[in-house]
Amino acid sequence: MITGGANGNAPHAAAIPDDHLIAFRNVSKFYGEVLGVNRINLTIPPGITSLVGPNGSGKTTLMNLMTGLLRPTRGEIRVLGHSPYEPEDLMRRVGYCTQYDSFPGGMTGRAFLGRFLRIAGYEGATADRLAWEALDRVGLVEAADRKLAHYSKGMRQRARLAAAIAHRPDVLVLDEPLNGLDPMARAEMIALFRQLARSGLHVIISSHILHEVDAMSDTVVMMKDGYVLARGEIHDVRSSLGAEHPTSILVRCDAPEVLAARAFELASLVEVRVHDDGGGLLVRTRDEDGFYEALARIILEHGVGIESVEVADDNVEAVYEYLIEGAGGRV
Repeated sequence: MITGGANGNAPHAAAIPDDHLIAFRNVSKFYGEVLGVNRINLTIPPGITSLVGPNGSGKTTLMNLMTGLLRPTRGEIRVLGHSPYEPEDLMRRVGYCTQYDSFPGGMTGRAFLGRFLRIAGYEGATADRLAWEALDRVGLVEAADRKLAHYSKGMRQRARLAAAIAHRPDVLVLDEPLNGLDPMARAEMIALFRQLARSGLHVIISSHILHEVDAMSDTVVMMKDGYVLARGEIHDVRSSLGAEHPTSILVRCDAPEVLAARAFELASLVEVRVHDDGGGLLVRTRDEDGFYEALARIILEHGVGIESVEVADDNVEAVYEYLIEGAGGRV
């Protein structure tokens, strides 16, 4: 298993008190003979944590365990110091937005949220105020008095999110929350998730839109077949793979042949390939920092004009592919 950050979690997680963490200690869940998750040891600090993996990797099982909808076959789970076996205490602190909806179609969005909050124990005026605030935060004010049966798929997704945040939870668990949203709505929701995380919430997101995972996550947990393959800040996880998987760097410049000739002198270099258009090159190196130092010297010595330098595989999709390849189907 490859980990990143302090103790395999986001940086500084070890300094956070236990009652501010979500903790899995040797947790396994089996559905009869079928493995859900196995031997999960994981702590999740405040901020945005994304769960990444194919269907059947254990993401939804992990979410259902931390929200108390499932009980582990073995192991212990604590959510901000609470056990999932204490549902009344837990659900005051947790909001869950699932992939699925089953709304009472004859109710309006405003009425649904108000009823939901009253069931949660809020009285009339407070429930109405919290419902309106939640509708406003997800952009459903104009549709507040329309029946849920007339909501589009994207609007129903927003309504589910509104229900998850209406009672102001400390932990927000979101299973594929961007499904059904157009690009503008996705950008608005990501901005909301960041805002909630900055205010101190734990925002746990399952998503298959990997470039958006890259853009919004503080921590990534990569899963396959019920196991955690890696966890941490994505750059830390990528760096830990450096020896086995050399870093790919794209350089756009006005003299790629000069740069390529000098780059070949580096012992850490694995490959140099000039782009077909003659406007740059791809470098693969086992020593990323060493390459950048050499690049600076070459620029000064030869006057090479640099347009851009970027790592081509320091992202969730590339790192996950490397991990799957290395795991060979097992962890």
